[in-house]
Amino acid sequence: MAASLRNMFRPASRQISQLAASRTAARRISPISIFARTMFIQTESTPNEDSLKFIPGQPVMGEGSAEFTDTRSALASPLAIRLMGVEGVRAVFFGPDFVTVSKVSDSPWNLLKPEIYSTLMEFFTSKQPLFRSEEERNQAGPQDTRILDTDSETVAMIKELLETRVRPAIMEDGGDIEYRGFEDGIVKVKLKGSCRGCDSSAVTLKLGIENMMKHYIPEVKEVEQVLDQEETIALDAFAKFEQKLEGKQKRVDSPMAQYMST
Repeated sequence: MAASLRNMFRPASRQISQLAASRTAARRISPISIFARTMFIQTESTPNEDSLKFIPGQPVMGEGSAEFTDTRSALASPLAIRLMGVEGVRAVFFGPDFVTVSKVSDSPWNLLKPEIYSTLMEFFTSKQPLFRSEEERNQAGPQDTRILDTDSETVAMIKELLETRVRPAIMEDGGDIEYRGFEDGIVKVKLKGSCRGCDSSAVTLKLGIENMMKHYIPEVKEVEQVLDQEETIALDAFAKFEQKLEGKQKRVDSPMAQYMST
């Protein structure tokens, strides 16, 4: 992901040619594909080992993206609700021409992929609409980078950079970015898809997005990721768990531990 963002600073023609080459190489490296009913579904790995990018060889969203992190939000899309029904799947993300599926950590891909392939093939060969209604489609897609009449020049520039430079690079890794606001020099964003919960998210923000924003927009001092309530709770729980493990390790390593264990 960080590598994709570093390419933003290269000339457009060189970036496009290298991007095409990297995508071709990635697809060659990942031989997992399936062919049926004239459909050829390819997979690409992402920086997040719990997220996999499925490429059906035809448009998905066409333009924009949509993310589904629970059954309630997935009700808007027949495909999303079916994928969320696969045991072990925790989130679904639609990109312009791909579907990113994220799983729980203890569910192996070799058990999940056959059912995901089957679901994708059946849906796309049936020619069903991706959403139940046009209204639900419009609501699902990001409206965050639409430049409004009330936006300041700085905010308009931030949105333009996110839409034209950052979003395409992040989508290459099966994710997306959402603009959440600008205040006191801090740009607030939300990472989605395979970028949600990815270990390299901090590197992506600081070395990629933040540096680029500072370079083009002097008013930007920092880029900060906004976490949903469920993510904040999960991170707090994980931090407490790590502290508990460290406490146990210290007791085991203490000089008195060998006598207490006898």
